[in-house]
Amino acid sequence: MSSRNSSFTIPRPCKHLVDYKMKHGLKGYNSIQDLLKFSPYGRIMIDKSDPRCSFCSGCCGRLFMCLICSSVTCCINQESNHALLHCESVCGHEIGVDMERAELYCSVCCDQVYDIEFDRVVMCKKMLGLSRNGSDGAVESGQLRLSKRRRLDFGADLGSESVKRSVLRSKQRSKSCLPLGLRGLNNLGNTCFMNSVLQALLHAPPFRNYFLSDRHSHERCRKTSADRLCLPCDVDVIFDAVFSGDRTPYSPAKFLYSWWQHSENLASYEQQDAHEFFISMLDRIHDKLGKSSLANKENGDCQCIAHRVFSGLLRSDVTCTSCGFTSSTYDPCVDISLDLNTGASFATDFSSRSSKLNETLAAPTLAGCFDLFTRPERLGSDQKLYCENCHEKQDALKQMSLKKLPLVLCLHIKRFEHSPIRKMSRKIDRHLQFPFSLDMRPYLSSSIVKKRFGNRMFSLEGEEAADVSTEFEVFAVVTHSGMLESGHYVTYLRLRNQWYKCDDAWITEVDEEVVRTSQCYLMFYVQKVFYHKGSDDLGCQPVSPLPDAFVPIAGCC
Repeated sequence: MSSRNSSFTIPRPCKHLVDYKMKHGLKGYNSIQDLLKFSPYGRIMIDKSDPRCSFCSGCCGRLFMCLICSSVTCCINQESNHALLHCESVCGHEIGVDMERAELYCSVCCDQVYDIEFDRVVMCKKMLGLSRNGSDGAVESGQLRLSKRRRLDFGADLGSESVKRSVLRSKQRSKSCLPLGLRGLNNLGNTCFMNSVLQALLHAPPFRNYFLSDRHSHERCRKTSADRLCLPCDVDVIFDAVFSGDRTPYSPAKFLYSWWQHSENLASYEQQDAHEFFISMLDRIHDKLGKSSLANKENGDCQCIAHRVFSGLLRSDVTCTSCGFTSSTYDPCVDISLDLNTGASFATDFSSRSSKLNETLAAPTLAGCFDLFTRPERLGSDQKLYCENCHEKQDALKQMSLKKLPLVLCLHIKRFEHSPIRKMSRKIDRHLQFPFSLDMRPYLSSSIVKKRFGNRMFSLEGEEAADVSTEFEVFAVVTHSGMLESGHYVTYLRLRNQWYKCDDAWITEVDEEVVRTSQCYLMFYVQKVFYHKGSDDLGCQPVSPLPDAFVPIAGCC
C-alpha cells in the first residue's frame, strides 16, 4: 500500500456552511425537524403544504427552504435561479434545504453540502417516527412525547432500548417489493460520482457474493490488522448496511473519508470523474489485498477480489507492413475505453456547424465502437516499429483484441474529448445504442487473428479455450447528464429483468426505454451464468450470508 501523509486532514467543507454554523449553530436544523417526512421506501422530504417560490409564486424546478427565514425559492436553470437571487438579496442566507430530498444546499456553490450533524437530525426523526408507530404502552409513548419536546438532542435517544426495539419490529414488519440491496445513498456534497459507482459494485454478482459470504470481514480484519484505514473493510460495512433490509438512505461518510486518505490527490468536495473513481477504488482494494493473494496462484496472477472480478487481458499486435512480422504484447486491464465517435469529423471539428451535422448522423452502436477498437490502425511516422526481421524501423499496423475476458466487463464510453489545436474541451452528448445481451467472441484475439489471416488453418499460440464464456448480460449503466464543467451521475440497475434508477438517495422503477435513451458513460456487463445465478440468489427478504461464495471460472481468472 502506498505511503500516506500523516498530516492529511479532511478537505474543508463549504465555507458558507461553516459560516452559517458559526453564527447560528444548530438552530436551523432543529426548526425543520417537524417538517421532515418519510415515505415507506425511506425517502426523506420537507412536508410543507403548497410550497411556492417567494419570487415567482411558481412550483416548478427544485424548491429550497432557507434555514434562516424559511422562505421558499426555486431553481429551474442557471438563468432562472431564485435561490441564488434570495441569498444575494439577503446577506447570510446561503444555506437552505432541498425540499424534495431533504438535503442541505448552498445557493452560492449551487450544490448539495454535507454535514454529519444534519444527518443525525434526520436519523433521529426517523427513529422517532418508527418508535411512534410501535405499541409499547402508554409509558413509552409518554417518554417519546417528552423526547420530542426535547428535540432529541442529536443522538441522545438513538441508543435507548425502546427505540432499538421499535426499529427491530419495524424492520421485521416491513415487506418491500424492491429487491434486497436496493438502498439509496445520500449525496455528501458533490459525491454523485461515488454513489453511482458504488451502486454498480454493490450489485456486481461475483463482487457482491465475495463480501456477503464474509470473505473479508471488517470485524476480523480490524482485530488482526494494525492498519485502521482499510478500504475493503469500509466496503464490507457498506454491504452490511445496504443488504440489512433497511430502506432508509445510507450515508457512506466513513468510506468517503477512507478513500480520501488512500487517494489524497482526489480528496476534495469538488465533483470527480466516475471512471477515475472506479479505477482508483479498485487500485486501493488491490493495494490492501493484492500482496497476500499473489502467493496463492502458481502463474503469479493477482487473486485479490478486484482483479479476480474485473481483470482481463488485452493483446496488442504490431505488424510490419514490409515483411509481415508481428510483435505481440499483453497488458492487464480492468476496463475497456471505447471511442464514441465513429465519424472522423466528430473528432476533429469543434464548430457548431459540425455538431449540427453530427446530430443528423445515425446513432453509434456498441458493436461499432468495438469494431473501431479492434480495427487495424496505421501508426504515425514517429511510431515506426523496429522490425526484428528487417532489422530496421518500418511502417506498421497496430491492432487491439481481447486475450482474456473478465467476469465483469466494464466499458468506459469516452464522452469527454480535448482538442490540443483549438485548446478546447467538450462533452459528446450523442446517444449510444447498446444491447442488453452481448457476445464478446468476435473481439477475442483468436477471432481477430483468424479474420486477419482469412481461411488459413493453423494453431494459434495460447489460443483461448473453446469453452470460455463469451456471453454477457448488462446489469448496471452509469450515466452522465449536464455539461463538461458540471453534471450529475445516475446509475440504472437491472435486477431480475427490472430496471431501477438510483439517483443518490432516490430509488425508482423505470422502463427499459429510459435506460436505452440515457447518456451511458460506464456500462457493466457480467458473464451470463453469473447474471442468472445472481437473480436467483437475492429475493425481497434478507439473507445472511449468501450460501455460495465467489467461485472462479476456469479460463477467466
